[in-house]
Amino acid sequence: MKKLMIYFAALLLNCGCAGAQSNEFAALPQLKPGEAIATFGGGCFWSMSEAISELKGVDKVISGYAGGSKARPTYEEVGTQETGHAETVQVYYDPKVISFQTLAHAFFFAHDPTELNRQGPDEGTDYRSIVFYRTPEEKAIWLDEIKKINAGKHYSDPIVTEVVPFKAFYPAEKYHQGYYRLHLGENPYLSAVSEPKVMKFRKVMHDELKPEFQK
Repeated sequence: MKKLMIYFAALLLNCGCAGAQSNEFAALPQLKPGEAIATFGGGCFWSMSEAISELKGVDKVISGYAGGSKARPTYEEVGTQETGHAETVQVYYDPKVISFQTLAHAFFFAHDPTELNRQGPDEGTDYRSIVFYRTPEEKAIWLDEIKKINAGKHYSDPIVTEVVPFKAFYPAEKYHQGYYRLHLGENPYLSAVSEPKVMKFRKVMHDELKPEFQK
């Protein structure tokens, strides 16, 4: 995302993710009664956040950073690949409407989980495919989903997604939250890279989408 954004910015004078932005961080929402949380990363969190937010039963999706060692990192710090963090989303959902297993299944179609330390034009460990589990049951679901998708040959190459225990999630800056919907049509990266991912996701997960996205 960063490299392509800088390229487009130079050509089109488009002010985007790589430009000067406020470093004011988003706040984590309070967990509602009966809600659950899932955390995972699959490349640029702009498209991942949008795709997962379109699922029935998903209340909020917060873009942020996880998988590394530095507390409260900035976007720029994560981009150096020295913090160990990946661009990640934290999903707040109603398990009575959508199961953790369905979320896990959806995750593998919201990006390409066979690309190691990259997603399309975005290169680096900060774009790696990574999922987090909070219980042994969640770990088993992630591993089972990987096994089934590999066996189904949906992708020509095997899945390389990391499956690791959850430690901490740090919200990204406010300007990253809901970025796809706010800037689609004015940001060339979103049109060229993010939108095709979201369109593919809608086709694969059509029956699990909120009504307004099933058209």
